[in-house]
Amino acid sequence: MKELKDFRISIGLTINEMSEKIGVSKSFYEKIEMGIRVPSSNFIKKLKIQFPQFDTNIFF
Repeated sequence: MKELKDFRISIGLTINEMSEKIGVSKSFYEKIEMGIRVPSSNFIKKLKIQFPQFDTNIFF
């Protein structure tokens, strides 16, 4: 998911740092970012809580 990757890079975080901030495993986050997995509602909630400026509507 290009938007998620672009956002992560724009705030200067590595994949590992981003996954830690959201509270998910690195491999799970990486799969979502690469488009291999669809983000769960729990993932989207955690992302929105940690990064309210990110538009989670892209997942719908």
